[in-house]
Amino acid sequence: MSREAIFEASLAFFLSPVQAFLEDPTVTEVMVNGCDAIYVERQGRLSRTEARFDSEDSLLTAVHNVAQYVGREIDENRPVLDARLPDGSRVHAVIPPSARQGTYLTIRKFSREVFELDHLVRLGSLSAVAREFLDVCVRLHKNLVVAGGTGTGKTSLLNALSTAIPAEERIVVIEDSSELRLQQPHTLYLEAQQADTRGRGGLSIRDLFRASLRMRPDRIVVGEVRGGEALDMIQSMISGHSGSMTTVHASNPRDALVRLETLSLMSDVEIPVYVARAQVASAIHLIVQLTRLSEDGSRRISRITEAHGLEQDRYQFRDLFVLQMRGRDQRGRLQGELEPTGLAPTFAAEAAEQGLLDQIRLTRELWT
Repeated sequence: MSREAIFEASLAFFLSPVQAFLEDPTVTEVMVNGCDAIYVERQGRLSRTEARFDSEDSLLTAVHNVAQYVGREIDENRPVLDARLPDGSRVHAVIPPSARQGTYLTIRKFSREVFELDHLVRLGSLSAVAREFLDVCVRLHKNLVVAGGTGTGKTSLLNALSTAIPAEERIVVIEDSSELRLQQPHTLYLEAQQADTRGRGGLSIRDLFRASLRMRPDRIVVGEVRGGEALDMIQSMISGHSGSMTTVHASNPRDALVRLETLSLMSDVEIPVYVARAQVASAIHLIVQLTRLSEDGSRRISRITEAHGLEQDRYQFRDLFVLQMRGRDQRGRLQGELEPTGLAPTFAAEAAEQGLLDQIRLTRELWT
Protein backbone atom coordinates (compact mmCIF):
# COMPACT_ATOMS: atom_id res chain seq x y z
CA MET A 1 0.00 0.00 0.00
CA SER A 2 1.52 3.33 -1.03
CA ARG A 3 2.08 6.24 1.35
CA GLU A 4 -0.51 8.26 -0.59
CA ALA A 5 -3.11 5.49 -0.26
CA ILE A 6 -2.44 5.20 3.48
CA PHE A 7 -2.97 8.93 3.98
CA GLU A 8 -6.13 8.88 1.88
CA ALA A 9 -7.59 6.09 3.98
CA SER A 10 -6.52 7.82 7.20
CA LEU A 11 -8.03 11.16 6.17
CA ALA A 12 -11.26 9.50 5.05
CA PHE A 13 -11.55 7.94 8.52
CA PHE A 14 -10.86 11.10 10.52
CA LEU A 15 -13.04 13.27 8.25
CA SER A 16 -15.88 10.72 8.13
CA PRO A 17 -18.43 13.14 9.72
CA VAL A 18 -18.13 15.40 6.64
CA GLN A 19 -17.18 12.77 4.05
CA ALA A 20 -20.67 12.71 2.55
CA PHE A 21 -20.43 16.44 1.86
CA LEU A 22 -16.98 16.05 0.32
CA GLU A 23 -18.44 13.49 -2.08
CA ASP A 24 -21.59 15.50 -2.83
CA PRO A 25 -21.10 17.33 -6.16
CA THR A 26 -23.64 20.02 -5.19
CA VAL A 27 -21.56 21.10 -2.16
CA THR A 28 -18.80 23.60 -2.89
CA GLU A 29 -17.57 24.34 0.64
CA VAL A 30 -17.68 22.68 4.05
CA MET A 31 -17.35 24.88 7.14
CA VAL A 32 -16.79 23.36 10.59
CA ASN A 33 -17.26 25.87 13.43
CA GLY A 34 -16.36 23.55 16.29
CA CYS A 35 -17.21 19.88 16.60
CA ASP A 36 -21.01 20.34 16.67
CA ALA A 37 -21.64 23.14 14.16
CA ILE A 38 -21.10 22.18 10.52
CA TYR A 39 -22.30 24.27 7.59
CA VAL A 40 -22.14 23.66 3.83
CA GLU A 41 -22.46 25.89 0.79
CA ARG A 42 -24.67 24.87 -2.14
CA GLN A 43 -25.18 27.17 -5.13
CA GLY A 44 -23.81 30.12 -3.19
CA ARG A 45 -26.07 29.66 -0.16
CA LEU A 46 -25.13 28.46 3.34
CA SER A 47 -27.09 25.94 5.40
CA ARG A 48 -26.45 24.24 8.73
CA THR A 49 -26.31 20.45 8.76
CA GLU A 50 -27.04 17.81 11.39
CA ALA A 51 -23.53 16.37 11.06
CA ARG A 52 -21.06 16.64 13.92
CA PHE A 53 -17.74 15.27 15.13
CA ASP A 54 -17.81 13.05 18.22
CA SER A 55 -15.72 15.49 20.22
CA GLU A 56 -13.37 18.43 19.95
CA ASP A 57 -10.46 15.99 20.22
CA SER A 58 -11.64 14.01 17.19
CA LEU A 59 -11.90 17.21 15.15
CA LEU A 60 -8.45 18.35 16.27
CA THR A 61 -7.04 14.93 15.40
CA ALA A 62 -8.47 15.26 11.89
CA VAL A 63 -6.75 18.65 11.49
CA HIS A 64 -3.41 17.23 12.66
CA ASN A 65 -3.82 14.37 10.20
CA VAL A 66 -4.31 16.84 7.33
CA ALA A 67 -1.22 18.76 8.47
CA GLN A 68 0.81 15.55 8.52
CA TYR A 69 -0.30 14.70 4.99
CA VAL A 70 1.17 17.96 3.59
CA GLY A 71 4.22 17.91 5.87
CA ARG A 72 3.20 20.93 7.93
CA GLU A 73 2.61 21.56 11.59
CA ILE A 74 -0.17 23.19 13.58
CA ASP A 75 0.09 23.81 17.30
CA GLU A 76 -0.43 26.55 19.89
CA ASN A 77 2.57 28.47 18.58
CA ARG A 78 1.36 28.18 14.98
CA PRO A 79 -2.41 27.84 15.23
CA VAL A 80 -3.22 28.42 11.54
CA LEU A 81 -2.89 25.80 8.79
CA ASP A 82 -3.23 26.09 5.01
CA ALA A 83 -3.16 22.69 3.36
CA ARG A 84 -4.89 20.48 0.82
CA LEU A 85 -6.54 17.07 0.70
CA PRO A 86 -5.41 14.29 -1.64
CA ASP A 87 -8.10 15.26 -4.17
CA GLY A 88 -6.80 18.84 -4.25
CA SER A 89 -9.46 20.42 -2.03
CA ARG A 90 -8.15 23.44 -0.13
CA VAL A 91 -8.10 23.26 3.68
CA HIS A 92 -7.83 26.11 6.16
CA ALA A 93 -7.80 25.42 9.89
CA VAL A 94 -7.48 27.52 13.05
CA ILE A 95 -7.14 25.90 16.48
CA PRO A 96 -7.41 27.24 20.05
CA PRO A 97 -6.43 29.53 21.62
CA SER A 98 -6.78 31.61 18.45
CA ALA A 99 -10.10 29.89 17.68
CA ARG A 100 -12.25 30.79 20.68
CA GLN A 101 -15.15 28.39 20.05
CA GLY A 102 -13.17 25.28 19.28
CA THR A 103 -11.32 24.15 16.18
CA TYR A 104 -12.37 25.84 12.91
CA LEU A 105 -12.00 23.87 9.70
CA THR A 106 -12.92 25.15 6.23
CA ILE A 107 -12.67 22.94 3.15
CA ARG A 108 -13.01 24.50 -0.31
CA LYS A 109 -13.75 21.56 -2.57
CA PHE A 110 -11.58 21.02 -5.60
CA SER A 111 -13.35 20.86 -8.93
CA ARG A 112 -12.04 17.98 -11.03
CA GLU A 113 -13.45 19.63 -14.11
CA VAL A 114 -11.15 22.26 -15.61
CA PHE A 115 -13.37 24.95 -17.06
CA GLU A 116 -12.37 26.43 -20.37
CA LEU A 117 -13.56 29.83 -21.56
CA ASP A 118 -16.05 28.14 -23.90
CA HIS A 119 -17.50 26.26 -20.93
CA LEU A 120 -18.06 29.54 -19.09
CA VAL A 121 -19.95 30.81 -22.15
CA ARG A 122 -22.23 27.76 -22.03
CA LEU A 123 -22.83 28.33 -18.31
CA GLY A 124 -23.79 31.94 -19.00
CA SER A 125 -20.93 33.32 -16.89
CA LEU A 126 -19.25 34.85 -19.94
CA SER A 127 -20.58 36.17 -23.24
CA ALA A 128 -19.12 34.87 -26.50
CA VAL A 129 -17.88 38.35 -27.36
CA ALA A 130 -16.12 38.79 -24.00
CA ARG A 131 -14.67 35.29 -24.30
CA GLU A 132 -13.00 36.12 -27.61
CA PHE A 133 -11.73 39.42 -26.23
CA LEU A 134 -10.08 37.73 -23.22
CA ASP A 135 -8.62 35.03 -25.45
CA VAL A 136 -6.94 37.68 -27.63
CA CYS A 137 -5.66 39.58 -24.57
CA VAL A 138 -4.01 36.44 -23.17
CA ARG A 139 -2.36 35.72 -26.51
CA LEU A 140 -1.16 39.34 -26.66
CA HIS A 141 0.65 38.73 -23.33
CA LYS A 142 -1.40 41.26 -21.39
CA ASN A 143 -0.92 41.13 -17.62
CA LEU A 144 -4.24 40.12 -16.06
CA VAL A 145 -5.58 40.32 -12.52
CA VAL A 146 -8.67 38.37 -11.51
CA ALA A 147 -10.32 40.29 -8.66
CA GLY A 148 -13.18 39.32 -6.40
CA GLY A 149 -14.29 38.53 -2.90
CA THR A 150 -13.96 35.24 -1.04
CA GLY A 151 -15.68 32.36 -2.79
CA THR A 152 -16.39 34.19 -6.04
CA GLY A 153 -14.47 31.67 -8.17
CA LYS A 154 -11.20 33.54 -8.79
CA THR A 155 -9.08 30.39 -9.03
CA SER A 156 -11.54 28.68 -11.39
CA LEU A 157 -11.56 31.72 -13.68
CA LEU A 158 -7.77 31.94 -13.59
CA ASN A 159 -7.65 28.29 -14.65
CA ALA A 160 -10.05 29.02 -17.50
CA LEU A 161 -8.04 32.03 -18.68
CA SER A 162 -4.89 29.92 -18.68
CA THR A 163 -6.36 27.65 -21.37
CA ALA A 164 -5.83 30.50 -23.86
CA ILE A 165 -2.03 30.36 -23.35
CA PRO A 166 -0.34 28.75 -26.38
CA ALA A 167 0.74 25.16 -25.74
CA GLU A 168 4.38 25.80 -26.73
CA GLU A 169 5.03 28.32 -23.94
CA ARG A 170 6.91 27.50 -20.72
CA ILE A 171 4.76 28.38 -17.70
CA VAL A 172 5.68 28.52 -14.02
CA VAL A 173 2.78 28.28 -11.55
CA ILE A 174 3.35 29.51 -7.99
CA GLU A 175 0.86 28.83 -5.20
CA ASP A 176 0.59 28.65 -1.44
CA SER A 177 -1.42 25.42 -1.76
CA SER A 178 -1.62 23.80 -5.18
CA GLU A 179 -5.01 24.25 -6.84
CA LEU A 180 -4.38 25.27 -10.43
CA ARG A 181 -4.24 22.63 -13.15
CA LEU A 182 -3.02 23.96 -16.47
CA GLN A 183 -3.44 21.96 -19.65
CA GLN A 184 -0.21 23.06 -21.31
CA PRO A 185 2.48 20.33 -21.34
CA HIS A 186 5.38 22.65 -20.44
CA THR A 187 4.10 23.74 -17.02
CA LEU A 188 6.12 23.73 -13.79
CA TYR A 189 4.36 23.90 -10.41
CA LEU A 190 5.92 25.44 -7.31
CA GLU A 191 4.32 25.28 -3.86
CA ALA A 192 5.23 27.27 -0.75
CA GLN A 193 6.52 25.33 2.26
CA GLN A 194 6.06 26.03 5.94
CA ALA A 195 9.14 26.27 8.15
CA ASP A 196 9.64 23.75 10.94
CA THR A 197 9.54 24.62 14.64
CA ARG A 198 13.11 25.95 14.43
CA GLY A 199 12.32 28.15 11.46
CA ARG A 200 14.11 25.90 8.98
CA GLY A 201 13.02 24.74 5.55
CA GLY A 202 10.40 27.40 4.89
CA LEU A 203 9.86 28.69 1.36
CA SER A 204 7.50 31.60 0.86
CA ILE A 205 5.74 32.56 -2.35
CA ARG A 206 8.24 35.39 -2.61
CA ASP A 207 11.15 32.92 -2.42
CA LEU A 208 9.56 30.80 -5.12
CA PHE A 209 8.88 33.83 -7.29
CA ARG A 210 12.51 34.84 -7.21
CA ALA A 211 13.53 31.29 -8.05
CA SER A 212 11.08 31.16 -10.96
CA LEU A 213 12.75 34.12 -12.65
CA ARG A 214 15.84 31.93 -13.15
CA MET A 215 13.81 29.17 -14.79
CA ARG A 216 13.31 30.98 -18.10
CA PRO A 217 9.52 31.23 -17.94
CA ASP A 218 7.45 32.62 -20.80
CA ARG A 219 4.74 33.33 -18.26
CA ILE A 220 4.36 33.27 -14.50
CA VAL A 221 0.99 32.46 -12.95
CA VAL A 222 0.62 33.26 -9.25
CA GLY A 223 -2.40 31.69 -7.56
CA GLU A 224 -2.88 34.68 -5.26
CA VAL A 225 -0.71 37.55 -4.07
CA ARG A 226 -1.01 38.21 -0.35
CA GLY A 227 2.17 39.96 0.69
CA GLY A 228 5.48 41.48 -0.34
CA GLU A 229 5.78 39.12 -3.33
CA ALA A 230 3.48 41.59 -5.12
CA LEU A 231 6.48 43.88 -5.65
CA ASP A 232 8.53 41.09 -7.24
CA MET A 233 5.62 40.17 -9.49
CA ILE A 234 4.95 43.75 -10.55
CA GLN A 235 8.62 44.39 -11.30
CA SER A 236 8.88 41.18 -13.34
CA MET A 237 5.82 42.21 -15.37
CA ILE A 238 7.45 45.47 -16.42
CA SER A 239 10.87 43.94 -17.05
CA GLY A 240 10.18 41.30 -19.66
CA HIS A 241 7.81 38.70 -18.16
CA SER A 242 4.60 39.96 -19.70
CA GLY A 243 1.49 37.82 -19.88
CA SER A 244 1.51 37.06 -16.16
CA MET A 245 -1.72 36.32 -14.28
CA THR A 246 -2.78 36.36 -10.67
CA THR A 247 -5.77 36.81 -8.36
CA VAL A 248 -6.37 39.33 -5.62
CA HIS A 249 -9.11 39.98 -3.10
CA ALA A 250 -10.88 43.19 -4.14
CA SER A 251 -14.45 44.32 -4.73
CA ASN A 252 -13.74 46.54 -7.76
CA PRO A 253 -10.89 47.24 -10.22
CA ARG A 254 -9.65 50.31 -8.37
CA ASP A 255 -9.42 48.42 -5.09
CA ALA A 256 -7.53 45.65 -6.90
CA LEU A 257 -4.73 48.02 -7.93
CA VAL A 258 -4.71 49.77 -4.56
CA ARG A 259 -4.31 46.39 -2.88
CA LEU A 260 -1.41 45.45 -5.16
CA GLU A 261 0.17 48.81 -4.35
CA THR A 262 -0.27 48.23 -0.61
CA LEU A 263 1.12 44.70 -0.81
CA SER A 264 4.14 45.99 -2.75
CA LEU A 265 4.89 48.34 0.12
CA MET A 266 4.89 45.34 2.50
CA SER A 267 8.09 43.97 0.96
CA ASP A 268 11.50 44.40 2.58
CA VAL A 269 12.44 46.86 -0.17
CA GLU A 270 11.65 50.39 0.95
CA ILE A 271 10.12 52.38 -1.89
CA PRO A 272 8.03 55.56 -1.86
CA VAL A 273 4.29 55.21 -2.31
CA TYR A 274 4.33 57.04 -5.64
CA VAL A 275 6.92 54.61 -7.01
CA ALA A 276 4.81 51.60 -6.02
CA ARG A 277 1.76 53.23 -7.60
CA ALA A 278 3.59 54.04 -10.82
CA GLN A 279 4.89 50.48 -11.12
CA VAL A 280 1.44 48.94 -10.54
CA ALA A 281 -0.08 51.32 -13.10
CA SER A 282 2.58 50.39 -15.64
CA ALA A 283 2.38 46.63 -15.03
CA ILE A 284 -1.34 45.77 -14.95
CA HIS A 285 -3.31 45.88 -18.19
CA LEU A 286 -6.63 44.22 -17.39
CA ILE A 287 -8.76 43.53 -14.33
CA VAL A 288 -11.44 40.84 -14.63
CA GLN A 289 -13.88 41.51 -11.80
CA LEU A 290 -15.92 38.71 -10.22
CA THR A 291 -19.00 39.33 -8.10
CA ARG A 292 -21.28 37.08 -6.10
CA LEU A 293 -24.87 38.28 -6.51
CA SER A 294 -26.61 38.23 -3.13
CA GLU A 295 -30.06 37.79 -4.69
CA ASP A 296 -29.47 34.24 -5.92
CA GLY A 297 -25.91 33.39 -4.80
CA SER A 298 -24.63 33.16 -8.38
CA ARG A 299 -21.09 34.16 -9.31
CA ARG A 300 -20.64 36.38 -12.35
CA ILE A 301 -17.96 38.32 -14.18
CA SER A 302 -19.29 41.82 -13.59
CA ARG A 303 -16.79 43.79 -15.68
CA ILE A 304 -13.61 43.66 -17.70
CA THR A 305 -11.65 46.84 -17.14
CA GLU A 306 -8.49 48.19 -18.68
CA ALA A 307 -6.03 50.02 -16.44
CA HIS A 308 -4.14 52.56 -18.50
CA GLY A 309 -1.67 54.49 -16.40
CA LEU A 310 -1.87 57.41 -14.01
CA GLU A 311 -3.26 60.92 -14.28
CA GLN A 312 -2.57 63.35 -11.45
CA ASP A 313 -1.35 60.38 -9.40
CA ARG A 314 -4.65 58.53 -9.82
CA TYR A 315 -5.23 55.22 -11.59
CA GLN A 316 -7.05 55.55 -14.88
CA PHE A 317 -9.60 52.93 -15.90
CA ARG A 318 -11.68 52.11 -18.93
CA ASP A 319 -14.58 49.66 -18.64
CA LEU A 320 -14.55 47.52 -21.78
CA PHE A 321 -17.29 45.05 -20.78
CA VAL A 322 -20.00 45.46 -18.14
CA LEU A 323 -22.61 43.00 -16.89
CA GLN A 324 -26.09 44.09 -17.97
CA MET A 325 -28.91 42.45 -16.00
CA ARG A 326 -32.05 41.24 -17.81
CA GLY A 327 -34.33 40.17 -14.97
CA ARG A 328 -34.97 36.60 -13.77
CA ASP A 329 -35.62 33.24 -15.38
CA GLN A 330 -38.45 30.85 -14.47
CA ARG A 331 -36.43 29.47 -11.55
CA GLY A 332 -35.89 32.95 -10.13
CA ARG A 333 -32.20 33.13 -11.03
CA LEU A 334 -30.87 36.47 -12.22
CA GLN A 335 -30.21 36.77 -15.93
CA GLY A 336 -27.61 39.02 -17.50
CA GLU A 337 -24.90 39.24 -20.12
CA LEU A 338 -21.42 40.74 -20.19
CA GLU A 339 -21.69 43.33 -22.96
CA PRO A 340 -19.11 45.62 -24.58
CA THR A 341 -19.31 49.29 -23.61
CA GLY A 342 -18.24 50.43 -27.08
CA LEU A 343 -14.80 51.57 -25.88
CA ALA A 344 -11.74 50.01 -27.47
CA PRO A 345 -8.63 49.13 -25.44
CA THR A 346 -5.66 51.46 -25.78
CA PHE A 347 -3.62 48.51 -27.05
CA ALA A 348 -6.09 47.76 -29.87
CA ALA A 349 -3.47 48.11 -32.61
CA GLU A 350 -1.43 45.22 -31.18
CA ALA A 351 -3.79 42.57 -32.58
CA ALA A 352 -2.91 43.61 -36.12
CA GLU A 353 0.77 44.00 -35.24
CA GLN A 354 0.82 40.41 -33.91
CA GLY A 355 -1.04 39.03 -36.93
CA LEU A 356 -4.16 37.99 -35.03
CA LEU A 357 -6.83 39.85 -36.98
CA ASP A 358 -7.61 36.92 -39.26
CA GLN A 359 -8.52 34.87 -36.16
CA ILE A 360 -10.87 37.50 -34.70
CA ARG A 361 -14.57 37.27 -35.53
CA LEU A 362 -16.82 38.76 -32.86
CA THR A 363 -14.67 41.63 -31.55
CA ARG A 364 -13.09 42.86 -34.75
CA GLU A 365 -14.35 46.43 -34.23
CA LEU A 366 -12.47 46.59 -30.92
CA TRP A 367 -9.14 45.77 -32.60
CA THR A 368 -9.25 47.89 -35.75
